[in-house]
Amino acid sequence: MLAGCRNSPFGPRAEDYGRVIDASRLRRVEPLALPEAPAAPEPSAAESLAALQARIAGAGQVSLAIEECRAAALANNLNLQVSLVDPSVAGEALREQEAAFEALFFANATYADTDSPTASSLASAQQEFAQVSPGVTIPLRTGGSATVTLPLTRNETNNAFSTLNPSYTADLELTLSQPLLRGAGRHASTQAIRIASYNRQTAEARTTLAVISELSNVDRAYWRLYQAREELGVTQTQYDLAAAQLARAERQERTGRVGEIEVVRAQAGVAARLDAIIQAQSAVLTSQRDLKRRINVEGLDVDSAQALLPGTPPNPVRYAFDPGALAAQAVGARMEILEVELQLLADASNIDLRRNQTLPQLNADLTYRINGLGESLADASEVLAENDFEDWSAGLRLEVPIGNDAARARLRQAMLTRLQRLSTREGRAQTIRQEVYDACDQIDAAWQRIMAARQSVVLNRRTLEAEERQFDVGRSTSTDVLDAAARLADAQIAEIRAVVEYQLAQIDLAAATGSLLGAARVVWTPVGLADPARGE
Repeated sequence: MLAGCRNSPFGPRAEDYGRVIDASRLRRVEPLALPEAPAAPEPSAAESLAALQARIAGAGQVSLAIEECRAAALANNLNLQVSLVDPSVAGEALREQEAAFEALFFANATYADTDSPTASSLASAQQEFAQVSPGVTIPLRTGGSATVTLPLTRNETNNAFSTLNPSYTADLELTLSQPLLRGAGRHASTQAIRIASYNRQTAEARTTLAVISELSNVDRAYWRLYQAREELGVTQTQYDLAAAQLARAERQERTGRVGEIEVVRAQAGVAARLDAIIQAQSAVLTSQRDLKRRINVEGLDVDSAQALLPGTPPNPVRYAFDPGALAAQAVGARMEILEVELQLLADASNIDLRRNQTLPQLNADLTYRINGLGESLADASEVLAENDFEDWSAGLRLEVPIGNDAARARLRQAMLTRLQRLSTREGRAQTIRQEVYDACDQIDAAWQRIMAARQSVVLNRRTLEAEERQFDVGRSTSTDVLDAAARLADAQIAEIRAVVEYQLAQIDLAAATGSLLGAARVVWTPVGLADPARGE
């Protein structure tokens, strides 16, 4: 009947399930309605360009050096904030394992009132018994435990032969239990602490790796924004050149030196350059939003209208690397290798423990007791203090598994895991060496591309100037001039991309060696909760 009641403590209740979300919200997907823009007259090329320039300028411009972006990311980046909590979580797990050796206070209280028939006058028919047993258990780092108890009892009976009625006892008991084979020794008993320590260090290595990765991504986002803005500048220059060619063609057409087709060709060139500006501005806004998200500065949110201007220009300098020395340095410095090495240490410790677990269970138990008895608790305590009555006992307990296949299988499993991890370490080291050599090759290739692009820019600028002179004397067409301008733009963009790729290759090389670009050293601190009990 109780189980069937609506508010029965034995039946389910709504609060047992926590907050229940409405099923329609969990299972229904609404379509996105796209509102159409109101009809408006088609703007001219000049009006479209003005609108685009106003959009890219935003509500204001903020110039940031690359060092400022790195500092802002360290302080505000949300991905880093998540990673900085991991070492604190692992540190609390270590504290939990350390607390396994804290002493435990316990107290047991018992009261019994019995009234039972008896066939002998030597037995008690009625008895009132009370006991309080406080004690302390101390886990030992040798694998055993020590227990100290002080049971205090009061016993009152109707037995006529009872010498003391009521009688009081006060006994001091020391019990020591120590494994001698399986689980014996400090190394076995502190296994959980050791593994938690390795896990904490692994968490810190992963956090350092996250810091390197995120700051490298900030640098990449910074140079991608620089590239997008420089390419936008090139497309705007191309628009100006196309507009100048249109004006030149219109003058020539008015004087009758060229036909109307040259004006149409020039107009088509202006329209094409406007489309290139639209694409370049979209790339600027996307890159700008990515950098804003990574630095996460107040007032520069991803939806803010502020425009970011890279304040640190690139300074390409040719470097001479020794890839072999850098690869050796990277294998020693990369956090991925340190992480595997910590896991290998944990595997070795697990193997030692599994080997210990294959031994038989042999425990030694020792008990020493001082007895006190009296007509009152004070009398019993006095007898206890005099230490006239004491006894002790010692024993051994042996357990030997028949077959012991499970323990041996766990030992083999731990050994195989370590062998697997060793192969993982060699594989990671090989990958790191490849990353270093690839980054060195990319830096060299990017430098060669910069040199080639600069020469191409010079030659294509000369070609454009020659085509403009040829057009002025009627020996060239608008198409030839615009094609020359387009080739100049391609060369300029190729130079910009080569310079940015050179910067990105340096970032890749720094990340491959487990370091960062810049002159400042980065030192991070875990994010955790203060513990007043520990004075924090």
